[in-house]
Order: sequence, then structure tokens, then C-alpha cells
Amino acid sequence: MTTLTRRQLIGLVLLTLMWGLNWPIMKLSLRELPPLHFRALTMGLGALALAAYFGARGLRLWPRGAAEWRDVWVLGLPNILGWHALSIIGVSQLPAGRAAILGFTMPVWTVLLSVLFYRERLTGRLLLAVAAVLAGITLLLWNELAQLAGRPAGIAWMQGAAFAWALGTIWMRRARLTLPAESLVVWMMAWSALVLALLAAWLEPPQRWVFSAPVWVSLAWGALINYGAAQVIWFALARALPPSVSAMSVMAVPLISTLSAPLIVGEWPGWQDLAAMACVVVAIGAVLLRRD
Repeated sequence: MTTLTRRQLIGLVLLTLMWGLNWPIMKLSLRELPPLHFRALTMGLGALALAAYFGARGLRLWPRGAAEWRDVWVLGLPNILGWHALSIIGVSQLPAGRAAILGFTMPVWTVLLSVLFYRERLTGRLLLAVAAVLAGITLLLWNELAQLAGRPAGIAWMQGAAFAWALGTIWMRRARLTLPAESLVVWMMAWSALVLALLAAWLEPPQRWVFSAPVWVSLAWGALINYGAAQVIWFALARALPPSVSAMSVMAVPLISTLSAPLIVGEWPGWQDLAAMACVVVAIGAVLLRRD
């Protein structure tokens, strides 16, 4: 069994809280800012903050040669642009906790795509995970369709985001990278933010950039915490933590999102949300936790 140092444990707790709280905090921003404008602004500022931080630590930031630039563009398409663009639209149409539950079905789709297209072995644990995820999605879809003001399209947006993240994870694992991972993420965020800014200017109305104090705080959170500090902590932990420990952190994110949403945005979960969250936690555990 791997023993975490006190610093690693604190970092893991902080990272899980940051990722979990980010979903209702995003929802708070979307009350006054359209989703694409929000994502372009926070991601662009986050990329600048990360570039300054990693550059100050002496990390090579500039890609060299066509191969490294290709990695930036190809891997950034599903990992950053696909996931972040589709998920923010999903969050705008769903309660924050519900969106987080659907987004974190990603580990199951990662394993399933590996089985379907990369000849990995199909196991009973994967079948259990897929069944649990489908049960959770069915619960939420049924609840959305049963409500007069339900937004079932939001479920489709979030599942599209989860598929994009899953595909990007597979590509990232199989890529032979020479550019440091930190620099790769900075550049993927930078070009994705530019694309989102262009889409926002085209598809959304012009913004006055006059917001309430809570929204300014949530924008600062998105840029400096979600795209800044959380990324730094993740890179520090990713090399040191075993997959099973990382899995426990992933499983806790939807729980924190669902339970914090009433306090931040006043969205109370229904029994369908809690049941779906349990299904997704079971599914993530089935595919990520190793047997001793």
C-alpha cells in the first residue's frame, strides 16, 4: 500500500475540493455571462498564469519542430477544446451537480473506447461499470423529461464532453511526447481559448463586462484556481500518486459538486441525482480501482 506524505495528502484534498467546487462556481458565473465568453476568458487568463509560473521555474515552454506543434493541435482538440466547450454548454443547461455527475462518467468511456478500438480486454468489471453509468444517465434523463422545464439536451452536451475527454485521455496516453506536459497544456489552453473567443464573438451577444461581485469572484476562481492552482497541484501529484489514489479523488468530485451546489447556487439535488451519483461512483471504482 502506498503511503502519502502529509504534503501529498493536503494537495490531494485541495485538488478534489477545487475540482468539486468549480462546478457550482461556474454555474454562478453563467448567471451573468454566456458560456463561451466565460470559458474563453477564464481559460485564456489561466493559460497566461500557467505560462508565467512554469516559465519562472525554468520549464521549456516553446514547442520545437512540426511534431511538437502537431501534438499541441491534435491533442488539444478533444482534451481541451472538446471537453471544455461542450461541458460549459452542458453546465449552462443543467444543475451544477448533475452536470458534474455526467461529466465524470469519462473514466468508464475511456476504458470502453480502449476495448472497442484498441483491443483491450473486456472484463466483467467494465460491463458492471457501463451498466452503472447507463443506469445513472437513464435516471437523470427520465427526470429531465418528466419536468416541464427540463433540459435533456444538456445531458447530451455533457456526454459529448465526457466522450471528448475520454478520447483525449487515450490519445494522450499513446502519444510519444517530447514537449513537457505542462507546456503542452499551456499551449492547448491558449489556442482553445482563442477558438472559443472567436465562437463567442460569432454566436453570443456582445458583453458589457459589468458584473456583480460574486461573479467577479467566480471569474477569478476560474482563471486562477481551476485553470491555475489546480493544474499546478495536479502536475505535482500525477507523477507521484498511484492510479487507485487518483481514482478516489475523481470519485469524490461529483459528490462535492452535488453537496456544495445548494450553498453556492441554491440548487438542491433530488433523489435521482443522489442515485445517479452513486451509480457513477460505482462505475468509476469498477474501472479505476485495482484489486489487491
